[in-house]
Amino acid sequence: MVYTSPYPIFAVTADVVLRAPGRRVLLIERAKDPYAGFLALPGGFVDPDEDLHEAAARELAEETGVRVAADALVQLGAFGHPARDPRGRTVSVVHVLDVDRELPAVGSDDAAGAGWYDVDGVLADGRLAFDHADVLHRAFPVS
Repeated sequence: MVYTSPYPIFAVTADVVLRAPGRRVLLIERAKDPYAGFLALPGGFVDPDEDLHEAAARELAEETGVRVAADALVQLGAFGHPARDPRGRTVSVVHVLDVDRELPAVGSDDAAGAGWYDVDGVLADGRLAFDHADVLHRAFPVS
């Protein structure tokens, strides 16, 4: 059966905020446009037959080599401003996980690099892709 809808179709991505003590976050350096060379959260497009948590865990592993159980990820929220991705309308469901230390990470797949960063430093730097500054503000609230 083919289903048609009068509503526009748009993409869904799953991103991961991996938090370590000291307001540290795991980020990748994007290898491709849009935002080549910018820092971003590990993440990517959800496959049609994939659960959101599974997509987030898969993208984290593909881009950084860090493997976590999909069911350990907790949804932080959805980010869907119409202009958040220059490739087209994309909604990202962001997941968060706290770890007790900085896990070894290596950039792979479409990530030129991966590493741990001070959140306040990257927010001040202005080199974050997409709306990831907004995501980090929500994931690391200032008390």
